[in-house]
Amino acid sequence: MVKKIITFSLLVLSCTSILFGQFKEESIVLATNTGDISGTLLLPESIAKPPVVLIIAGSGPTDRNGNNPMMTNNSLKMLAEGLVENTIASVRFDKRGVGQSVGAAIPESELRFENFIDDVVTWIDFLTNDSRFGDLVVLGHSEGSLIGMVAAQNKHVDKYISVAGAGISVGELLRKQLKNQPSFVLEQSTPILEKLEQGETVENVPQMLFSLFRPSVQPYMISWMKYDPALEIAKLKSPSLIIQGSTDIQVDVSDAEKLSESNKKAKKVIIEGMNHIFKPAPSDRLQNIATYNNPDLPLVEGFISEIVEFIKEK
Repeated sequence: MVKKIITFSLLVLSCTSILFGQFKEESIVLATNTGDISGTLLLPESIAKPPVVLIIAGSGPTDRNGNNPMMTNNSLKMLAEGLVENTIASVRFDKRGVGQSVGAAIPESELRFENFIDDVVTWIDFLTNDSRFGDLVVLGHSEGSLIGMVAAQNKHVDKYISVAGAGISVGELLRKQLKNQPSFVLEQSTPILEKLEQGETVENVPQMLFSLFRPSVQPYMISWMKYDPALEIAKLKSPSLIIQGSTDIQVDVSDAEKLSESNKKAKKVIIEGMNHIFKPAPSDRLQNIATYNNPDLPLVEGFISEIVEFIKEK
């Protein structure tokens, strides 16, 4: 387990509680010494000690619902609602610096991958000690897959789920994605990536690549590059599920296969026609991306049922 670099105070459950038929929605606040991290609990009313899923969002300014300032698709919100309809509780949260957790932001130059891992470990500790819940399941989406993977090495986690998680390090993933750009982009990026992988920052970044490799984000990238998903998933002792969509244009089926090869006990599920945000989508890039900003489009059929089956399996 990574060493914690931030001291957390006690978690506080807010008093906001709304009843929706057979489940209850509550606001949860994780109070830290750098500000509050806000989350939402969906709790089924019809079952005692239901399993609870801790949902971890992907990279960038993605909030608890799976949205960011540029697009709204409600993918994580729909996931949580699908779970509670099957008597499974969930907690999803805005990462520090995002949404209602903006007060917990850490300056970009000081932010490290371990900050997000430590936040998840603290949520795990809290949920473990909450007598309302049964089994604890950690579910990470995209970048959240790796964050959850490391945090789930915690002895209190009963099951782990990776959804659209990379099977290679972020350095290799960036190289793979940059191959889709004009050749000179990868040529100029390669020496920068090599330096970062060696733990060294780069001062002179070409203007064309500045948004990707700006000096303030380089320490975070270095800390992220230390973790290889294929190595981390092999350390898990809890039952694990790897879910990947066949029309995901950000993460390949080959990533799921690599994770599966590293943890042969894990269950692997490939959902036909599912893209990166769990929506039905074709392989065509433009049509696929169009779903990223359609909050009314439901999740692809079979996605929720695969997760529910895995969670309830004894």
